[in-house]
Amino acid sequence: MEQLDQTDITILRILQKDSKKTAKEIAKTLNLTSSPVYERIRRLEKQGFIKKYVAILDKKLIDRSITTICQVSMRYHNEAFIEKFEEQIQALEEVQECYHMAGQVDFVLKINTKSLEEYHDFVKYKLSKIENIGVLNSTFVLKDIKHTSEFYI
Repeated sequence: MEQLDQTDITILRILQKDSKKTAKEIAKTLNLTSSPVYERIRRLEKQGFIKKYVAILDKKLIDRSITTICQVSMRYHNEAFIEKFEEQIQALEEVQECYHMAGQVDFVLKINTKSLEEYHDFVKYKLSKIENIGVLNSTFVLKDIKHTSEFYI
């Protein structure tokens, strides 16, 4: 895989801020022509630096304003139980992010719901049905201070 040069990094920074920017707009910013910028973007996509383009929604406008961070500790830690948990979490639409952790908890989940009651139902009827969960610890976000999908590069 090729090393990223400063132009590649600048293109990635621009696209992280606004993925709708065209090659022509990016080229103008970089004082380049469109064709090489377009080719660089395609190369960055092909090499996997750009995984996909997404729209980031306003959680309040889509009625998902309650963000919960849920820490999950497993009873048993063998490979089969961990793989089954990871597979079952993938099927839960309410789970926006899931991380397998080292330390005091095994998994951290980010869950967005429209109300505390909906979160309660999610835990009661979905999350608690997953076998091998030992302890759930839920904390609720009071205020979003910083939220970004951008990586510092």
